Amino acid sequence: MISGWEGIREEVLRRIRVRDWPPGETIPTEEELAAEFGVARATVNRALRELAGAGVLERRRKAGTRVALLPVRKATLDIPVIRQEVEARGQVHGFTLLTRTEGAPPVPVASRLGLGPSARAIYLETLHLADGRPFVFETRWLNPAVLPKPLPDFGVVSANEWLVAHVSYETGDIAFTAEAADAREAAVLGVAEGAALFVTERTTWTAEAAITLVRLAHVPGYRLQTMI
Repeated sequence: MISGWEGIREEVLRRIRVRDWPPGETIPTEEELAAEFGVARATVNRALRELAGAGVLERRRKAGTRVALLPVRKATLDIPVIRQEVEARGQVHGFTLLTRTEGAPPVPVASRLGLGPSARAIYLETLHLADGRPFVFETRWLNPAVLPKPLPDFGVVSANEWLVAHVSYETGDIAFTAEAADAREAAVLGVAEGAALFVTERTTWTAEAAITLVRLAHVPGYRLQTMI
């Protein structure tokens, strides 16, 4: 009896190794695998995402999942829960919701999220703290059309943690840059305007639509570590 995403991951790997699913072959859909294993689709999604991150599978929105022709090792970049990241540093996490609005997003945001002219989006600004001091300034756009209802109070639970726990993503993109703090970032983070910030910008998608566009501006001295 296979249960849990780890068990599904191992079974998928077994089928690839014995050539039930040879390189280049499209594997069954998440719905079909979920029905076969008797688990939720989200459980299958987690297993397939892990294998895609390892380079074993190739996933394309609306084109399905296939066994990689040339499997490669890839850096593992999970979406971090900021609270856990802070606590792993031996510090106490806190956060403050600074802004919550809903309406038509700016044209560049709508374009990034693939939203039409009549679409609405939720905008959040959240300051995350480590031992009471600014750690990261999170600015986020959410597509409410794909979010489970009811939505939580984002002043009580951070959007970052809620999304990781409740919304499965199919694909996304991520960029890392060093940028000078603008006036708003400087004021929120308590740094000088123009100070060098480590910035992460990320979008995530379901198979059909965008979930979120988020920008994380970290205080000077932030260090990113991952695995290869």
